[in-house]
Amino acid sequence: MAGPFRPWRDQMPPAPVRIVRDLRLDLFRGLALLLIFLDHIPSNVVSWVTVRNYGFSDATEIFIFISGYANAYVYGAVIRRRGLIDAAVWILNRAWQIYLAQIFLFVVYIAEIAYLAGSSAYYTEEANLQIFLQQPDVAMLEALLLKFRPVNLDILPLYVMLMLGFPPFLWLLTRNPTAGLAASVALYALARSLDWNLPAYPTGSWYFNPFAWQLLFVFGAWCALGGAVRLQRFARSPAVLTLAAAYLVFAFLIVMTWHFPQLARLVPGWMAKLLYPIDKSNLDLLRFAHFLALAALVVRFVPRDWRMLASPVLRPLIRVGQHSLEIFGLGIVLAFAGHFATVDIAAGVAMQALVSALGIAAMIGVALLISWYDSIGMPFEIVDEDPDVRRADRA
Repeated sequence: MAGPFRPWRDQMPPAPVRIVRDLRLDLFRGLALLLIFLDHIPSNVVSWVTVRNYGFSDATEIFIFISGYANAYVYGAVIRRRGLIDAAVWILNRAWQIYLAQIFLFVVYIAEIAYLAGSSAYYTEEANLQIFLQQPDVAMLEALLLKFRPVNLDILPLYVMLMLGFPPFLWLLTRNPTAGLAASVALYALARSLDWNLPAYPTGSWYFNPFAWQLLFVFGAWCALGGAVRLQRFARSPAVLTLAAAYLVFAFLIVMTWHFPQLARLVPGWMAKLLYPIDKSNLDLLRFAHFLALAALVVRFVPRDWRMLASPVLRPLIRVGQHSLEIFGLGIVLAFAGHFATVDIAAGVAMQALVSALGIAAMIGVALLISWYDSIGMPFEIVDEDPDVRRADRA
């Protein structure tokens, strides 16, 4: 049938939306993944290079902000060109992929612990797996519902929930960015004041409260959809940069009192009451402000056209960020293997440095391998038979 009344199945699909990569996102997401890996190895001396030891925030904030920015950057273009339905379908499809990755990682993680640690109660207790050993059927069901999670498996469930709730925020952000960000702030305020969170199994609630952490995710999306441009002049002003640097120094001095308790007496009592507790689960505003201060300096000194982004030196880190889901899962598995090595094989600084270096090398190597595989493409293409040819064959 010719003309505009062709059957739906015979119509050509709309052209894909072209997205130009911002390599800064890949660079800093790759950096965040490596830092998360180092932080997940307990008592790892190499983790002293990570953000968490020098301020209130850590690599989690970097990862969630960039995830919000990147998703809005991609799906914002889709919603403008092809509408909300298409964008929502792709967002929910991505949420499904992340969910499957979480379940696969859960199974691999448990198998790894069982293989390496055997019946050692030390590792099962440390990984929060006692309930799984006692009631594996119930624990597995709760894991499928994202309520039961061993240690270090909290980020992907948070990501799943953020993606599930993202379509209405994205729709609002593309129409009224201020209203979209205000809705996120309101949800954060309600969650903090009313103690909203999701239940965990067997007790308690989610370690990363999605009702609170959505603020950082949506803020990243707001920045991607024009907020960063509106803030650029403000963020680059000498006053803001000075304030950001001063806050980073203040946070550094406070964190030093955690590492060196003898310094804690230098913090006035009234200040300690204002500061503590600095709640990671509910994205304390001090953590959020610390991330903003870091971001202000990054925006100032790492522009989008920074020539080092094309350097071979940074290419491996960029590749890690471009395959974040696969590399995150690999990092979780390698972190436990590294922990096992530093406890049961050799408990020295040399072993900690070795497993850290080998883990980073493995993550970079796999990222480069995936990039190479993607670049070669499929050696064949399957297409539908031309209906005219099919009718001619039948004639």
